[in-house]
Amino acid sequence: MSAAPLRVVVAKPGLDGHDRGAKVVARALRDAGMEVIYTGLHQTPEQIVEAAIQEDADAVGLSVLSGAHMTQFARVTELLRERDAADIVVFGGGIIPDEDVPELARMGVQKVFTPGATTGEIVGWVREHVGTSAQA
Repeated sequence: MSAAPLRVVVAKPGLDGHDRGAKVVARALRDAGMEVIYTGLHQTPEQIVEAAIQEDADAVGLSVLSGAHMTQFARVTELLRERDAADIVVFGGGIIPDEDVPELARMGVQKVFTPGATTGEIVGWVREHVGTSAQA
């Protein structure tokens, strides 16, 4: 019996209206055999966490270009802990200064992809770090 495909929620929190990158990543993950749920633009952290729990997601990928990454990532990771869903891996990308990455890691963000990351790198990281094989 083969393992179920990884389920990844890809989300655009906040007021950022640019979703091309999120759609490219969602498509790459889907093309790599993962089940992808794209929540669309202008999602609240509450909506994102609810979708992740309802969809039984293995991971949440956040795309933040608006500069609000510290508050958006913090709220998503906080809500996942509050909902007993801290086992859902949080990763993301966008315009995120290098100096913010260590604080995001302390919040529970497993990986931050900055501009220039390839879809191959993202797919490879998700395969390696998300799901039962990564948690076993």
